[in-house]
Amino acid sequence: MKDKTIDYILRATWQSVARMYNEEASKFDGSMAIGFALLSIDKEEGTPSSYISNRMGMEATSLTRTLKTLEEKGLIIRKKNPDDGRGVLIYLTDLGKEKRELSRNTVLKFNEVIRQNVSDEKLQNFIEVADVITELINEKKIF
Repeated sequence: MKDKTIDYILRATWQSVARMYNEEASKFDGSMAIGFALLSIDKEEGTPSSYISNRMGMEATSLTRTLKTLEEKGLIIRKKNPDDGRGVLIYLTDLGKEKRELSRNTVLKFNEVIRQNVSDEKLQNFIEVADVITELINEKKIF
């Protein structure tokens, strides 16, 4: 189909990536959201939940559900922020650190395989186009 729109290509590609990550994560009783959340948590110092939602581009309510799942699976613990009694820091448990490493290796493998199959020039062009799209959207230059 030669008349594919840019948004169709982006959406279809991301759906393929998400499906791939979810299939891989399901082998370890996880999901893409769990993996990305684990990767967003500092493995030693803990991380404020607000930082996790910003890093993942998630709404606070969606993050709350994800954090609840992580806690139920024994992957994280929540502790009051000693510097700000109103805030909470999220820490990885030992199991959370193991699952984080699995997630990290999965992302690195994805990147490695893409780099093996796409020239540096094409990859750089892709990154530049993605950056322009993001900038246009963020600066509200489309709508």
